[in-house]
This record gives sequence, structure tokens and C-alpha cells, in this order.
Amino acid sequence: MNASVLIIDDDSGLRRALADRLDFWGHTTEQAADGQAALDAVARREFDVILLDLTMPRMTGMEVLRNLHESGCAADVVILTAHGSIGDAVEAIRLGAADFMLKPADFDLLKAIVERLIEKRQLQKVNRALTDQLGERPGFVVARAPAMSELLDTATRAAQSNATVLLTGESGCGKQVLAETIHRRSPRAGGPFVYINCVALSDDLIESTLFGHEKGAFTGAIALKEGRIEAASGGTAFLDEIGDITPRLQTKLLHFLETGEFERVGGTRTISIDCRIIAATNKNLETAVKEGSFREDLYFRLNVIRLAIPPLRERREDIPELAEAFLERYAHELRRGRIKLAARTQEIMQAYAWPGNVRQLKNAVERMVVLARTDMLTADLLPPEVFGPIDTPVPDETIRPLKDAVADFRRDYIARALARNGGNQTKAAEQLELQRTFLNRLIREYGL
Repeated sequence: MNASVLIIDDDSGLRRALADRLDFWGHTTEQAADGQAALDAVARREFDVILLDLTMPRMTGMEVLRNLHESGCAADVVILTAHGSIGDAVEAIRLGAADFMLKPADFDLLKAIVERLIEKRQLQKVNRALTDQLGERPGFVVARAPAMSELLDTATRAAQSNATVLLTGESGCGKQVLAETIHRRSPRAGGPFVYINCVALSDDLIESTLFGHEKGAFTGAIALKEGRIEAASGGTAFLDEIGDITPRLQTKLLHFLETGEFERVGGTRTISIDCRIIAATNKNLETAVKEGSFREDLYFRLNVIRLAIPPLRERREDIPELAEAFLERYAHELRRGRIKLAARTQEIMQAYAWPGNVRQLKNAVERMVVLARTDMLTADLLPPEVFGPIDTPVPDETIRPLKDAVADFRRDYIARALARNGGNQTKAAEQLELQRTFLNRLIREYGL
């Protein structure tokens, strides 16, 4: 990974020598002849590493270091010092500097220090991304159906480039899983994969979440905060529900896609990162462009490689393998041991249209594993909507006591009413025509 490096030294010959060597190694450099010029440079843009001479006229290196610390500068500072000032270098490290080097500069040591600091920053980003996804297991793509197999092949080829990818498809069809697959099959697999749901945050928060904010940028911004895009440096940022972002954010995102640069909310420093963007939507962006709610130039910039994920009803060959994979996951999580789908259950699952796609199928399998009393998942454990109209033949695997079947139906029906009302018990009770206190008692009784 390349770094942006600021070299601060009043010795022009040393500055040029350091810049030439760093440029040769693939880094980008900027030079400052004194402390004030350095602080001006840091105010304009953000650096990964700063090489700082301690002995300079007008403003000492120690004063520059204190100013950098107070301004919230996130760069790693490496002190340049002569033999007689090692004590000052040690004090600088105590104040937050990352390392120090003796003059004249040892280029092999410089290379090692910069590479170590870059690796440390990258590991920090990866760790943050992993922490954000803690508890989430990596997804998997099932591609038995010809349409899905062809799509996965195209996605694998697209993964080898840095091109922006736009994933389209109905809600729940597996856009995030495909985005993760593209990341894992790309040269960026060692970097972070950062998920960003553009519709889950308010308009006030989404820009700060994406691009970060400076201390004092708004009420509650008590410290500098790195954005999700910045956290994806060296890896992939997945922007889900991209069709819902505001016009202002569309403009800022377009600028980032074209330049790789952005500014945090409330900031003036330009930050440059290397990050691959994968976006997804279940909306028709062409229609949004015609209606004027989505920028045409942003649409074209996102739509470099477009992958349309077919709904589950158009790839029924994938249903059995997906169901078995989900069954294995939930049986393991719930410690159910060996558990199987009955043949009739599989037939019904494969015949159903699954309007909620893979997400609905996953939830149905989890429900069956939770409710099953034996190691065989019979058809009566499927959600009621899977059976369609009332005249659908009743599955004949097992006839259970009527009171148990009624209890299961009541539990599921109440859960669906709660889900439709966002968990609001008062509204759910009104729709069910029950007293709220009675509904609350049923919720406790059924463990909802």
C-alpha cells in the first residue's frame, strides 16, 4: 500500500533526497521548509506519515508535534534528529511520535519504518472492519441454476479489476453476499470489506458515517471520527441501497469516485485513499435519473460493471442447496445435532415463489429448526404463507395434536403482526382485535 508523506525540514538538500527516495518507492510526498508551512499543509490535506525535524528556526519540531496532536492529526510522526538530540526524540515519542531516525538518513531504515507504519495502519483498518462485522459469518453463493452460474463467472472476472460494480435485484436476493464474494476473489481480499447501509441512517448521519467528521463539526462531535469509506482503504466499501442517498451526498460520492479524494464533515483537509466501491440497489436507477432524483453522471460512474441478481423463483435449482446450508448453520448454532429436511418439505420449498428471496428462505429454515421437536423437519413446520391458498393439500408427514398445531399457528401469526407493525404492541393488538394486556401475556407465553 502506498502512503502520503509530509517531509518537514529546513535542509532543502535532505528534503529533496528523502522525497526522491520515497517517490521511487511509490509513495506521494510533499515538502515543508518550516513548522508553519507544515501546519498549513496538514490543514489542507491528510497525510499517512510525517517526517519531522526537531531543530528548525522560528518553530521547533516539538512545537509542531504539539500542534499536530492538538489539531487531531491522525498521521504517524517520525522524528528526524541528530546524535546530540536523542533525548529530545525520546521525549517526542512520549508525546505521541511513532518513531525516530538519526541524521544523516539511513534509507534502508527509512523504508522499513514507513512500511511498518503503513502495515500497522492497514491492520487497524482491517481490525475495525472485522469488529464491525463481529458475529456475522461470511456468506456463500449457490450457483446451480444456469443464470446464477453465469452471473458468478462474470463476478469472478470483474473481481480482478478495480472497476466499480453495481448490483441490482429484489430485496433479499443476496446482493451483500455477492459483494463479499467479489471482494474475497479480488487482489484486495487481504484488505477490509466495509458494509454501509445507506438507508438505515438519517440524512444528518449518513454523510458523517460515510466520510467521517472533524471534532466540533456538529453538536455531539466531541472527537475526530474516521468514516466508513476511509476505513475501507486498501479494500472494498459496499454501499447498499445506493438509490436512497440525498442529492448532496450524491455530489460528494461522485467527486470521490472520480478523484479518490474527500473531506470529512466540518473539515477542510483533503483525504486521499485507495478504495474499491461496490454499490447495490433494488430500485430502478434509470427511472430515478429520468425523474431527477438521481444524478445521471453518478449513475454512469457506478454502472461500470452491472450484475443483475435473479430472484429465487427464477433459480429454483438453488433452493435445496441453500436450504441445506442454512439448516447446517442453524442446527450448529442451536446445538440440534443431526437434523434433516423431509422429502415433502423440500418439494414444497422448491415449489414456493419466495417473494422475500434468499432472506425469506433463511428465516424459514431458522424457524423450522427452532420449532422442531424431532430431528426431521416436516412440512407442517414451514411458515403458513408457503402453502399458498387455503385449498392447498395438507402435507401428510405427521399429524400432531391439534392444540400443538394451534399454538404454533398462534405464535407465528402474532409474530407476523408484530413484524408488520415494527414491534409496536399497541398497533398489533388493534389489528388482531385483542386487548394489549392480553397480547402482552401471549407474547411472554410464546417467548416472543
